Formats: sequence, structure tokens, C-alpha cells
Amino acid sequence: MARTFTFGGHSFEIAGDAALYWPAQKMLVVSDLHLEKASAFALGGQMLPPYDSLATLEQVAALVEECRPETVVSLGDNFHDGAGEQRLQGSASALLKELVTAVRWIWVTGNHDPDVQGHWGGETVESLRRGNVIFRHEALDAEEGPEISGHFHPKFRQAVRGRHVSRRCFVRSERKLVMPAFGALTGGLDVRDPALIAAFGCTNMDRIEALVPTRTGIALFTVPASPALAK
Repeated sequence: MARTFTFGGHSFEIAGDAALYWPAQKMLVVSDLHLEKASAFALGGQMLPPYDSLATLEQVAALVEECRPETVVSLGDNFHDGAGEQRLQGSASALLKELVTAVRWIWVTGNHDPDVQGHWGGETVESLRRGNVIFRHEALDAEEGPEISGHFHPKFRQAVRGRHVSRRCFVRSERKLVMPAFGALTGGLDVRDPALIAAFGCTNMDRIEALVPTRTGIALFTVPASPALAK
């Protein structure tokens, strides 16, 4: 497929704009759903349209229908805060129940929701290993890989013909892959940001690439491996 790439000796497909499908494992991977972010903001007095959770889960459901995975892995920050799991209700909670019943659903805990319980179903883990690949929320410098994580919400930003273009992207080195945020209300961190570059634990010999999904394939861009150069 045109949107296929290799990592850790395996073939992956970019599904939609922000998910991974691993055909050999029949696994769909999403990250940073941040469900119930709008309701969390509302509790703080900032009113946002309360439709983010349903919109996010509808996108996941569409990819489940398209890819037909046996397993869905959600890589942490599944809910925007520790109470978000209980705040989920209505059509969003009903849809999540359908999803976790249709497939094996694995919640990886994140920094926003370290105590996620799988209230609506599914299994909860701190990390997950399949073959030689480990999945966790935030990249661990000591992990020699291959490792797939989220947390940083990477975006590729560039001026094109006088316009500022910003797209969600995957960031890859030889041993680490950082996924974009999937949630409807999630922002993003520029791929050149020193915090993101530092997470790769790179030397000057390492190569970091931004993988930007397009309609027909993947656009590859080299990212400076030195935090100093990335500023």
C-alpha cells in the first residue's frame, strides 16, 4: 500500500491521519484520544462544544470498520483527566461500549489518566509488548526499542506558497516511533521542538524523520536530530 512503512523490521500502515494498523498482528493503534476534554474545560469555566468525545470515537469506529482489527490499543491519555472516564455518557459511552465489545481493547495508561480502570470495558496496562515491539504512552530513553509511543502530539509545520501548513505526523528514528494525537480537541507540538527531539535520545549519527500522511501516500521530511539545531 502507498501508506505503508517499515519500523522495527515490521510493516505498518497509516490509517486515516493519525492511527497505525499492523496487519501481521491485526492491531489498530491510536494515541492521545483525550476523551472528555471539553467537559474538563467546562468544569474550569471555559465552555466548549461538548461533542469531542463522540467525534473522536466515531473516527475510531470508522477505522475499526475499515481495518477490521482483532485488537485496538489506545496509547495513553485516553481521557483528558482522571475523572473523564466517569463523565463519559450518552451516545459517546454507548459507542465506546460497542467498540470494546467488538474487539479486544487495551488501554495503556498515560500521564493524564494514570488510574484509568476500563470502566466501559477493555484491559488496562502500563505497557504492552508484541513480538520485539513495545508500546507505551511516553518514550523511555533507556528503551533500546523498537518502541511505539505517543504523548507529544507531533505536528509538521511549514510555509507553503505563503501559507502556514500544519499537519499531524508520525516521527520515526531507527528505534522509536512517536504517534500523533488522535483526539478531536488535541493540539500539537512542532516536530522540531527540543522536547520532542530529546525524547529520541539521539546522537548526531541518528536520523529522525517526520512521516506526514497525504491522500496518496506518505511525505517524508528529515528532522534535525540535535535539540540545539531544532530551536
